Amino acid sequence: MTDKIAIIGFGNIAKAIITPLLDKKIIKPENIYCVVNSEKSFINIKKNYKHNINVYSSSSKDSTIIWDCQYKILSVKPQHFKDIVEAGNIKNKDNLLVSILAGVSINRLTQKFPNHKCVRAVTNIPITIGKGLTGIAWGGGITKDQKEFTKKLFENSSKVYEFTEDYLDIFLALTSSGPAIVALIIEALSDGGLSGGLPKILSEELVMEMILGTISVLKEKKLTTSELKNLVTSPGGTTISALRVLEKKSLRSALIESVVSASNRSKEFR
Repeated sequence: MTDKIAIIGFGNIAKAIITPLLDKKIIKPENIYCVVNSEKSFINIKKNYKHNINVYSSSSKDSTIIWDCQYKILSVKPQHFKDIVEAGNIKNKDNLLVSILAGVSINRLTQKFPNHKCVRAVTNIPITIGKGLTGIAWGGGITKDQKEFTKKLFENSSKVYEFTEDYLDIFLALTSSGPAIVALIIEALSDGGLSGGLPKILSEELVMEMILGTISVLKEKKLTTSELKNLVTSPGGTTISALRVLEKKSLRSALIESVVSASNRSKEFR
């Protein structure tokens, strides 16, 4: 990647996308142009970020240099979306804007950035350790090279899936909201261990190792979830007793509805 890349907003997710590319020398620091909203963020990046990228405060006149970059990643907080104003003197009509803003539709992006071809990407917090999931929906007129560029942005830190935009809301609910739901489940199970007398730290460790082991069994033995459940559930045993309580408390329904609710909430941002 030899082209200049502008990053509008430089939070944890934007760093997770760009840092592996810089670490592997796929892109050069001098080709990254980053704009942040506050002076505090500007100082923090200049002082603490390990790569010497070009960084500007949004209040600086020099920050308009981002509009000269052919490729842009939009990574501001959703409430700041309305504050971004596209430069009016863009001559190159082959600009690409990749947005990772939750719920902001391609239609809204295209209206906001008429001189850009727009892509909407949804990713999740595991991208910060190179284990993310990223869903991509393409706007109109995207070229093959632009598709390849976009996928390369994410492939070093996540698995990439291509969807029509209609699927991105449910993808977001499952993969972006999902980690918080899983964290809540881990917390609840470890509290169960705590109630049985285990120390809190040990209980959490056991729960996380159990979940990792369960996932490994499902993948390596190519079992369905129902098959695994049947393997560990014996007549009149402890597991069926636990599952019976969960069914009585409608846990299955609550989890389904939580995903549906997150998806519907995403649609409201369009």
